[in-house]
Amino acid sequence: MRCKCIIVDDEPPAVKILENYIRAVSQLEVVRTCKNAFEAMDVLSSQKVDLMFLDIHMPKLIGTDFVRTLSHRPKSIFTTAYKDFAIEAFDLDAIDYLLKPISFERFLKAVNKFSHITSANLEVAQENSTSGFVYFRSDRKMVKVFLDEIQYAESFKDYVVIHRDHEPELRIKQTLNHVENMLPRNLFFRIHRSFIVSAKKITAFTKKDVEIGKIELPIGKSYTAEFRKLVPDDLHLPGGVEER
Repeated sequence: MRCKCIIVDDEPPAVKILENYIRAVSQLEVVRTCKNAFEAMDVLSSQKVDLMFLDIHMPKLIGTDFVRTLSHRPKSIFTTAYKDFAIEAFDLDAIDYLLKPISFERFLKAVNKFSHITSANLEVAQENSTSGFVYFRSDRKMVKVFLDEIQYAESFKDYVVIHRDHEPELRIKQTLNHVENMLPRNLFFRIHRSFIVSAKKITAFTKKDVEIGKIELPIGKSYTAEFRKLVPDDLHLPGGVEER
């Protein structure tokens, strides 16, 4: 299902940049662009909107005040040239706060945050659906990775390798902590300082290790207690996985 977005901004060049960025992400769709808050109100009252890209300084009503008027708020990413409203924006439960000029990489980081939050909600509503995705930067490009393709993530000195089902390993210049924050925590377990695993891909486990097919990964001592909380004795993981 595509995410329906609106852009609320009175600067045509800024609107054009966001339209191009959104067009590059297959699961996002711009349903309207609005020059001010009152045009946006009309759109929100007539159709469902999932995500709003919202400028702060606009004629008639500024972006933060506009959000306060809404009884049913779509998720919002503020896009502005001013730093001063960041705290106020996050107090209004903004997904992110992007400073103009907005780079495509920074835009994707905000979209990943949105994807993380909404896929967590969908997982509850749709019995742990794993149809979401994230973007990782690799070899100077942004690579789309579907959550249900990820087997595990492995940390090395200054990079992480994402192991996938039917695609080559993806090497990214990131920390494992950063990757962990990008992935839904009810679908991926941190089992070691060097490993994050997909709950769906676990085929067997003991108190000391986890198996994904023929691959055996250790459970670090400091992660054992947390792993046991996530996988209690009576829990059957996806696919009927049980403790060995």
